[in-house]
Amino acid sequence: MNISRLDMRPQGGAGPEPRVSSVPRLGRRADAPLLVLAAGGTGGHMFPAQALAEEMLLRGWQVRLATDARGARYTGGFPAAVERQVTAAGSFAQGSLWRRAMVPGLVAAGIASSAMAMRRERPACVVGFGGYPALPAMAAATLLGLPRLIHEANGVLGRVNRWFATRVDAVACGTWPTDLPEGTAGVITGNPVRPDVRMRAGAPYEPPETGPLRLLVIGGSQGAGLFARVVPEAVRALPEEMRQRLLLAQQVRPEDMGRVRDLYREMGVQAELRSFFEDVPERLVAAQLVISRAGASSIADITAIGRPAILIPYRAAADDHQAANARGLVESGGAFMIREEELTSPGLAGHIAAILGDPEGAAAMAMASGAEGRPDAVEELAALVERLATREQRS
Repeated sequence: MNISRLDMRPQGGAGPEPRVSSVPRLGRRADAPLLVLAAGGTGGHMFPAQALAEEMLLRGWQVRLATDARGARYTGGFPAAVERQVTAAGSFAQGSLWRRAMVPGLVAAGIASSAMAMRRERPACVVGFGGYPALPAMAAATLLGLPRLIHEANGVLGRVNRWFATRVDAVACGTWPTDLPEGTAGVITGNPVRPDVRMRAGAPYEPPETGPLRLLVIGGSQGAGLFARVVPEAVRALPEEMRQRLLLAQQVRPEDMGRVRDLYREMGVQAELRSFFEDVPERLVAAQLVISRAGASSIADITAIGRPAILIPYRAAADDHQAANARGLVESGGAFMIREEELTSPGLAGHIAAILGDPEGAAAMAMASGAEGRPDAVEELAALVERLATREQRS
């Protein structure tokens, strides 16, 4: 496979300052280049698309989001200047037998309407982010020979991205390494992170020498239940001196909150429990160790700020993509990975004690984690879009 790596990261300092700008709603030049973003309805597809939309609007482009009726319900965070184009789409893997039988017709209608719109307006570039709602626009762009690329957030290509990987000009890889078909043009851009993460990129790490030991446990809906069962018993298994120094912040489901709070109170552990943390970037900066699932966006945040991590991939993730997401960070020395089926409280306690009990080793992990971060991923992705569009204009 062909691999290239854009490298625009600043050397030293606390990372790039995010540009704060209001995106204009009206008055955009009629001759501004048009970018079409094709994305599905999940956050893993929509957030990178939204981040790129915001960046390209700042660069003077027109931006259109192509999705289906389901995906359109998840576009509230997109700037008002982004036009929404709803096309027919469907999944062969979901719904009743009757609904799946209708999918070929829906997809064909979506491709036809997308192709008509693109032939009329000729986008300068089309970017797919995966999910079956992206299929019609990507297929239309392929039929018309338009400049096009896909962005894959995970270390394993999703089904739609896998199908288009050999049919686009480039594959932007949010995670590295990414399993790509032979002959695919892969460009490592990273996964876009939020502005409040970018502004904290490369924040200094405080090794766990003396004083409190700050442990952050973030699980989301696919991790909070498991972590509520395993983490308290792992904390109980820590050496007494370490347990008494612990300052724990953990995401816990409402139904587990009372039980978990009682367990930590019984152990005398200072624990702040929330069902949702709205200030994750600040907590990452303060953390000396993070326990997390291995979702692409979680790893992007952890590495942008640069913190040691214990990653526990979600066992039911499609194609085991969370384990693939963790691979690069583990190989770099920035994290340990424990498979869900191998997770035990004593084993987790051993990893926690080994990291928090070794200040020099923890600091080395933090440095390795930060070296894997790409806080400027959205700018790298935007640069790739403009490069493809410019190459088409010159040809």
